[in-house]
Amino acid sequence: MGKYHGESEERMRSIFEEAKKNAPSVIFIDEIDSIAPKRDEVSGEVEKRVVSQLLTLMDGLNSRGKVVVIAATNRPDSIDGALRRPGRFDREMEIGIPDKKGRYDILRIHTQGMPMEESVDLDYISKVTHGFVGADLQALSKEAAMGALRRIIPEVDLEQDRIPSDTLQKIRITSEDFREALREVRPSALREVLVQVPDVSWDDVGGLAQLKTELQESIEWPLKHTKAFKFVGAEPPHGILLHGPPGTGKTLIAKALAHETNSNFISIKGPALLSKWVGESEKGVREIFRKARQAAPCVIFFDEIDSLTPARGTDTGTHVTENVVSQILSEMDGLEELHDVVVVAATNRPDMIDSALLRPGRFDKVIEVPNPDANGRRQILQIHTKKKPLENIDLEQLVKDTDGFAGADLYSICNAAAMSALRRHVHDNDDVQNILITQKDLTDAIMIHKERLNFESKPKNFA
Repeated sequence: MGKYHGESEERMRSIFEEAKKNAPSVIFIDEIDSIAPKRDEVSGEVEKRVVSQLLTLMDGLNSRGKVVVIAATNRPDSIDGALRRPGRFDREMEIGIPDKKGRYDILRIHTQGMPMEESVDLDYISKVTHGFVGADLQALSKEAAMGALRRIIPEVDLEQDRIPSDTLQKIRITSEDFREALREVRPSALREVLVQVPDVSWDDVGGLAQLKTELQESIEWPLKHTKAFKFVGAEPPHGILLHGPPGTGKTLIAKALAHETNSNFISIKGPALLSKWVGESEKGVREIFRKARQAAPCVIFFDEIDSLTPARGTDTGTHVTENVVSQILSEMDGLEELHDVVVVAATNRPDMIDSALLRPGRFDKVIEVPNPDANGRRQILQIHTKKKPLENIDLEQLVKDTDGFAGADLYSICNAAAMSALRRHVHDNDDVQNILITQKDLTDAIMIHKERLNFESKPKNFA
């Protein structure tokens, strides 16, 4: 671009003339969206004249000869439409996010000169780096190398001009270096919506054995055994809706699911998508599904989906939620299919969700997450007390006393009992070994929690 009238066009003409003189030539225009935006959307005259000049040079009366023009952009929809036709840019090729094999090849290139230990498994690293582009994998390799360098820095005399060869021989990049690097380098394809996958496994979810099995068959198997599903002609579900009373562990199940599937996990809280600006909420939904398709295999989790997709016809205001419902319907079961993308949603008000979502092709499976039975309560209590110092606890009595309690209630009871034990020894700083949680601590916590539940269930009169 030039600051004088006609200077930008002159520079462009001179580039094409120089290419003709030195034919065969290739002209490469990087970030072409900055010099050739849509003319009906820009107000500046310079941009419009530059686009017109580029159109003339690429497909004017004079032949370009043996000159090929290649352009690159990450915003193809921002380029003037007249450029995107045969005779100008004849071919459009998308350089997408690399798959597992592509990531493995890229990692081999960037690590081929590195002193790595034999235990470093590049194949495993390529499996867990969904959404990583080439630049991310290069940064990952460099960060792992820096981790190995940091270990020998204390042995290096920085005042000397040279590092001894025996010190250099000690530099070895380990699997731990790559694990640490994965905590620092985040995938570009999911940077705006990525949520770190929590360290929650199925072992942390008490009870619900049948539900776990159903989720594993519906989500884990299609992602981990794709070839087997194709062979038998089975179609995995597009979406799964988890519903049940508050505190039964719906969100915890989604966290465990993300951990066990070893896939990308995009967590969306329903109200966070809603915007007062026209079109912004629908744009947010489109962006989430676009990134999920790019970074497949991926699990999209909508928490409190009833706030995002209420039954249409009930919105008397700006109709934002109705537009969001329509957008989610088209994304889940529209012309553009979801491949290796599963939508999981949670709600405790399934009656409020638009009925069009609750049909096969959208939420194929609607699974109830009930309050745990006796066996489930036993497992949940064992999970929440396994790291606590207990003294002669009658677990079976606790299971009987907590009939009708949800998983969140049992967690609250165990935490309250621990605080009760702590109060008795709060001043005994040097002798923490004497802190023990007794049966009475747990029984008192259960009684207090029952009183709280009774209070919450009574009608309130604040007049």
